[in-house]
Amino acid sequence: MSNLEPQRTGISLKKKPGSPRSLFDTFWTVIASLCMIVTLIPLFAVLIFVAIQGFSQLNLSLFTELPPPPGLSEGGIANALIGTIITVLLATAIAVPFGVLAAVYLSEFSGGNKIAQWVRFATNVLSGVPSIIAGIFAFGLLVSSGIVGFSAIAGGFALAVLMLPTIVRTTDEALQIVPQDVRWAAFGIGAYNYQTVLKVVLPAAIPSILTGVTLAVARAAGETAPLIFTALFSNFWPSVPPKGLLEPIATLSVLVYNFATVPFKPQQELAWAGSLILVLLVLITSVTARWASRQKTY
Repeated sequence: MSNLEPQRTGISLKKKPGSPRSLFDTFWTVIASLCMIVTLIPLFAVLIFVAIQGFSQLNLSLFTELPPPPGLSEGGIANALIGTIITVLLATAIAVPFGVLAAVYLSEFSGGNKIAQWVRFATNVLSGVPSIIAGIFAFGLLVSSGIVGFSAIAGGFALAVLMLPTIVRTTDEALQIVPQDVRWAAFGIGAYNYQTVLKVVLPAAIPSILTGVTLAVARAAGETAPLIFTALFSNFWPSVPPKGLLEPIATLSVLVYNFATVPFKPQQELAWAGSLILVLLVLITSVTARWASRQKTY
């Protein structure tokens, strides 16, 4: 009966070709398509240009050797790769527990009180703070005070400050979209609130939480300013932890910044290779986040 309703009422759902409404829809469809193309052009231009400049430098020595002295062409960026992995892992180890626990409180235990409102507001403000401010904050707190000095720990702390709002916001939203029926079912069989959160709600939200973590890691891996103020740079291999965590350490983003500004072509070529690797790391983490967001456990 519902299929015959438009015919019975004399209303046509089809737009006549050439009618003002059809032309109006076509016009805005074309405008939206052009805006999408204009948006994609810079993205693909950057990807293609970095790939052309950096792909020719990809070889075994790039991943196994130290950066060469100024003017020499033999060398790689292995120490910066290792340093990036170390600082990002440190930042993740700091930001994830605090971010997830804060989000659990906001979503499950706060009841929407004033504290939760202020924490959400502060998180939104912190997410828009320039990365250099996070670097200056970590510099003043850890480096200039002499607590750890220029080191991988200071760099990881600065990156953790940048990762924290992303993790808090995505985890908070992930917990809120878990159906309320899931919580009621757990309460119905006698589970306490903390048991429901730990054994039911959090496992159900893990895909979305992983999405937030990977996006935060992608942002942290490409940051330069915070690491200049905290991790500094080093042309040598990182020392074995824990000693190596208390010394200046090389990272890919700072290496690209340093080598792109020198007048020596070998160093400039290594900067392009480092840029390509950073782009690939961000692409991989973004694809991982996309995949994780499609995994549903409820």
